[in-house]
Amino acid sequence: MAYDLGDHLVVGVASSALFDLADSDRVFREDGEEAYRRFQEEHRDEPLKTGVAYPFVRRLLSLNDISPVDVIVLSQNDPDTGLRVMRSIAHHQLPISRAIFTQGRAPYRFMPALNMCLFLSANEKDVRQAVDMGLPAGRVLDSTFVDDEDDELRIAFDFDGVLASDESERVMQAEGLDGFQSHEAANAVTPLEPGPLQNFLAAVYRIQRREEQHRLANPSYRNRVRVSIVTARGAPAHERAVLSLKRWGVMVNDAFFLGGVGKAAILDVLKPHIFFDDQPLNLTSREVPGVHVPFGVINESAD
Repeated sequence: MAYDLGDHLVVGVASSALFDLADSDRVFREDGEEAYRRFQEEHRDEPLKTGVAYPFVRRLLSLNDISPVDVIVLSQNDPDTGLRVMRSIAHHQLPISRAIFTQGRAPYRFMPALNMCLFLSANEKDVRQAVDMGLPAGRVLDSTFVDDEDDELRIAFDFDGVLASDESERVMQAEGLDGFQSHEAANAVTPLEPGPLQNFLAAVYRIQRREEQHRLANPSYRNRVRVSIVTARGAPAHERAVLSLKRWGVMVNDAFFLGGVGKAAILDVLKPHIFFDDQPLNLTSREVPGVHVPFGVINESAD
């Protein structure tokens, strides 16, 4: 019987998100594909250093004792040059056994076939094309985040254009803050349509519910997953965000309704292992592993 991913949280991760490929990319850019192939073969037994998404992936996979989680490598390497990636995964003792190598072609096309609710990559072109196809994807940005051995997983999201559609952001862009506030007050009881990462949040929330069930049966257990929303929304626009979450059947642990105050200082205290936002301006803290989700009107105008 085929292995069924139907009830699993499945994340696709490019090697560029999981590992630090700066040296490899430099060889490819400066000397071409053949030199890159030789470089990877010569360094095949040299493990790659961990990358931006590694702390998030490591902790996510550790939740398999509570709920099924799969991480699948999606890479534009060919199978031969991809050997270094797989050996590095084994070296770091990550329980990842599945990979797709597509030799220069976009691997994100296989996301629906594998029930993926998220794709992480450092390749901006791949991520933008995936989002344009309606797929949930984000580009990891450089970070100086220092990982530790704690097993808690902290995930933070912006709201509009990430968890929710960009309906309200379009009003903001067209009518300014006053128009936005009026629109949100008038639609406070109308939930927003889901955005690109709503399904990912829902899958994380399923794990949190199973964690809570496990804790009730095992009082010594400490819940490991904590989810936060960090948004520029403030009162009265916060009500529609809360209602939308409720109508989607999900909850979060923390909500920061900042009313336009900068997010960086909050994130530096919160210290999430990954933070998703649709605006690069909100991803300026290099101490936080940031992911740009190029969705909605903000990113249309940036193209």
